[in-house]
Amino acid sequence: MMQFTETPPPPLHQITSFSNLPMNNNQIHRTRPWPGFPTSKALGSFGDANCMEQLLVHCANAIESNDATLAQQILWVLNNIAPPDGDSNQRLTCGFLRALIARAANSGTCKMFTAMANAHANLAINTHKFSVIELASFVDLTPWHRFGFAAANAAILEVVEGYSVIHIVDLSLTHCMQIPTLIDALANRPEGPPLVKLTVAGATEDVPPMLDLSYEELGSKLVNFASTNSSSYSVESSSPSYHRTMFLKALRTLNPTIVILVDEDADFTSNNLVCRLRSAFNYLWIPYDTMDTFLPRGSKQRQWYEADICWKIENVIAHEGPQRVERLEPKGRWVQRMRNANFRSIMFSEDTVSEVKHMLDEHAAGWGLKKEEEDLVLTWKGHNVVFATAWVPA
Repeated sequence: MMQFTETPPPPLHQITSFSNLPMNNNQIHRTRPWPGFPTSKALGSFGDANCMEQLLVHCANAIESNDATLAQQILWVLNNIAPPDGDSNQRLTCGFLRALIARAANSGTCKMFTAMANAHANLAINTHKFSVIELASFVDLTPWHRFGFAAANAAILEVVEGYSVIHIVDLSLTHCMQIPTLIDALANRPEGPPLVKLTVAGATEDVPPMLDLSYEELGSKLVNFASTNSSSYSVESSSPSYHRTMFLKALRTLNPTIVILVDEDADFTSNNLVCRLRSAFNYLWIPYDTMDTFLPRGSKQRQWYEADICWKIENVIAHEGPQRVERLEPKGRWVQRMRNANFRSIMFSEDTVSEVKHMLDEHAAGWGLKKEEEDLVLTWKGHNVVFATAWVPA
């Protein structure tokens, strides 16, 4: 449990959402005798997601305005209502609590913030480096990644029918986990396997999920796999650093046969911390909620999964400038960018849709699929999660 300085802060009169809390002498928290604070029982009234979000927003505003006393008060409340082993909303809020403490320390403008962060060195996020087998099993747990894999592979197989040479450029962060399935399908084509060249763009820094081997080693494993499936195969890697629009325009000059764009349908790009926090909180509840359906408490995989989400939360909240690499954009913005780069959207075939539906049948009932014009969208309990779009040169 986190412990803050023992200096008693004043009551939380600045926060309007606290104004209706019943306060009397019997409701003073015994282990933290600070006037104006509710008991642990009264803190339960803060337990719903909307209230937790408001507390996080108030805390972010306090940190941004350098109000260390108010920030500490709210962090104390958050610490008491959001244990790291609680329900999905509590674990989500705990991730944002960690991130706000990290941001306060990174600001360097207030000694109290720095002292708070130093007192919570145990908040460091221990992300796991997966073996190839571990990552493959990890990816198979939910449709989060499998949705894009199924849509992309099925669409690629259709458009390259009859091609004897295929060049695939993989810009994903899942370390080619969909490629073995695609190779296997290509190797079993009636016309025989093609020559496949794969170009992989690696991240300039470690971004979860992380592998415990280099891309050169990964390439060797893929070449060996392709050899056993009678496909000719070569691998190269690169690390492009173009801005998105410029990169897409450069990609257009290659005149690709098809481009499959898959991404999480959220917006983490705002320069305003509170806007970014709200957007992230109202999207990242989904992985925590889904986790309760397929991973038991205390399992290693659950720890790895949640550590990766916490890494994302901290990157979105605690960092700015080049350090903030998590900059998700919603589908509508990507669609406009692709059109500006002179690409034209195409509809996924019924066979591709059937492949995706078949994959979803293997998972929990909360997952769904919907069509938005030509695009496919993976949903959880009706909320957009990941989108898949297909494009050809205009």
